[in-house]
Amino acid sequence: MRKQFLEAWSKMITKLESWLDGLVVNLPNIVIALIVFISVLFVSKYVNKITLKILDKGKLQKSMKNVVAKLMAMITVLVGLILILGILDLSKTLNTILAGAGVAGLAVGLALQGALANTYSGIILSYIKFVKLGDWIKSNDYEGEIVNIDLRAVTLKQVDNNLVYIPNKQVVENPIKNYSRTSQSRVILNCGVGYESDLDFVKNLAVKTITKHFDSVESEDEVIFLYREFGDSSINFELRYWINSTSGLEVAKSKTEAIIQLKNTFDKNNINIPFPIRTLNIPDMKLGDKMLTLAK
Repeated sequence: MRKQFLEAWSKMITKLESWLDGLVVNLPNIVIALIVFISVLFVSKYVNKITLKILDKGKLQKSMKNVVAKLMAMITVLVGLILILGILDLSKTLNTILAGAGVAGLAVGLALQGALANTYSGIILSYIKFVKLGDWIKSNDYEGEIVNIDLRAVTLKQVDNNLVYIPNKQVVENPIKNYSRTSQSRVILNCGVGYESDLDFVKNLAVKTITKHFDSVESEDEVIFLYREFGDSSINFELRYWINSTSGLEVAKSKTEAIIQLKNTFDKNNINIPFPIRTLNIPDMKLGDKMLTLAK
């Protein structure tokens, strides 16, 4: 038993000595590799800054510029690591790593098809001229200001200040309504008046009210008034006009002001804005010839 222990100890000492000899022999290469590694880190930061300066002249989204710059920095570090492996004479290790990376890349690609689709869609969105940071859009039943576009999702800030993250693939594959591509926005207001109302008088009064209280409406001809239907309790109409803003919030504020002004004007002119009313008719209940009464 003791003999086996001594043999194992001797082999371990021999192995450690060989490692130490190899370390001493390769010490210059290790020092050079360490210097190269530190230099690559500094160069990658410089590449990041240079890439951002170059991309600032293009039309890419700011978030996409940052992604591209980081990607270029990562490629620089990767090239540096390959160079370091060559300095340390680890070419066989490099081949093993590359072979493993190829197999792993195929497996990851199959597993992350959705993520890759979002990445590709994000790149497409970065080149679309009519979708930019700060635009107010509506997509996939969500409406808000674009505050970020990255390789995964488009981030919208809604009127209530909540953030909505929509995957890039869904934005690309579905219609996008952009309120910020024109200098004006249309306000559409729906309302109704009672059946006893003078419809011509209501129309003229509503058009004059909007023209008077909104500076963006220069004449009554710019206000569109349309009766839409005979409702259950009212004759419903639709009123349209333009405001000098592309913000969804400003559209909502203008619509609120229009509702207030129309309500005040209709009240002053005894025009009724009805709401649904249900009348319940309860027949008298009799038992024989006598009326049933409820005891207190």
